Amino acid sequence: MRLNKVIDSAMVAAMICIAGAAWAQIPIRDPHTPGYVSATALPDGVVPSPASNGNYIIGPTHDPAPESIVQNNVPKGEIFHFTIDSKDSKIYPGIAREPNTFGTVDPENPAKLIVTTSHPAAYTRQVAVYVPKQYVAGTAAPFIVGADGPDNLLFTVLDNLIAEGKVPPMIAISISNGSGDAQGSQRGLEYDTMSGLYAEFVEKEILPLVESKCRVKLTKDPAARATMGGSSGGSCALIMSWYHPELYHRVLTYSGTYINQQWPYNPKIPHGAWEFHENLIPKSPLKPLRIWMEVGDQDLFNPNVMRDGMHDWILANENMAKVLAAKGYPYQFVFACNAKHVDHNVKKQTLPEALEWLWKDYQPAAVTK
Repeated sequence: MRLNKVIDSAMVAAMICIAGAAWAQIPIRDPHTPGYVSATALPDGVVPSPASNGNYIIGPTHDPAPESIVQNNVPKGEIFHFTIDSKDSKIYPGIAREPNTFGTVDPENPAKLIVTTSHPAAYTRQVAVYVPKQYVAGTAAPFIVGADGPDNLLFTVLDNLIAEGKVPPMIAISISNGSGDAQGSQRGLEYDTMSGLYAEFVEKEILPLVESKCRVKLTKDPAARATMGGSSGGSCALIMSWYHPELYHRVLTYSGTYINQQWPYNPKIPHGAWEFHENLIPKSPLKPLRIWMEVGDQDLFNPNVMRDGMHDWILANENMAKVLAAKGYPYQFVFACNAKHVDHNVKKQTLPEALEWLWKDYQPAAVTK
């Protein structure tokens, strides 16, 4: 009887997931669409186990996990804030796209966007750094780098998970983007470019400031370093570790922009982050990466003028799960029902489990000073 109730609950969750497509402004996708990965439908309100890999469907109710709520009885980490001006960066001096402009599709190549209104522009970047109460001064700490910061939810979840012993005491470095979005913008240049440049920017220009301003020591062990982000910040998280696996082994993404959004156009990687599931992952040797991903049933679909068949966020993430499984990567993929792009309620429900899964295999090295 208990098993039947679980199965019935999972079936109801899957049915609710596709309800309402007739009136919605955006397509609501069925997680069982032909061509999508085979996934386990969980009862509504249940998230996957942090001990399991593979594909999961979660139901339409997204109540926050207890660890996403401030708990008065746990030690609170210290949060440092500082800013960085573009004039002080040797890697990203700053660009911007003119307001109310976008770009035009190359008539000879629908996968290429021509942007003529981008120009040099200054920016100021915010950085928030969480240092757990349990950090031992002078020791090399594990850490996670997050995009589009500050991410106060991350800091709250870490307070609670660290207190429960579910993740190691780690520093969280939450970095804001350089402004704008997509092609021709500073954010797009940072997050959507298929290269190791953003990881190098973090390594050379952000991490030394974190150590000096926050009086901490950051580990050099890639197995003790993680990246995370949503949307283009999510694809950036994978880009950082893909091009620099000697720096990062752990990746966490919400609604990852694994689509064709790179700019400037690169003929060697013509389809931007779509290349991850189209060519790079299937055709490259296995890298030492552990990857957690989420996408919503109402995620983005063709949000701009490009109609190249490579602007479907759900299909892109489904394809990612497919190639990660085929290649043998450790990964967990969550398809969330009743969920939009980087849905904040889904994040509050799943982030504690995602972080616990991400660090599940972590073996701390001997304490060094």
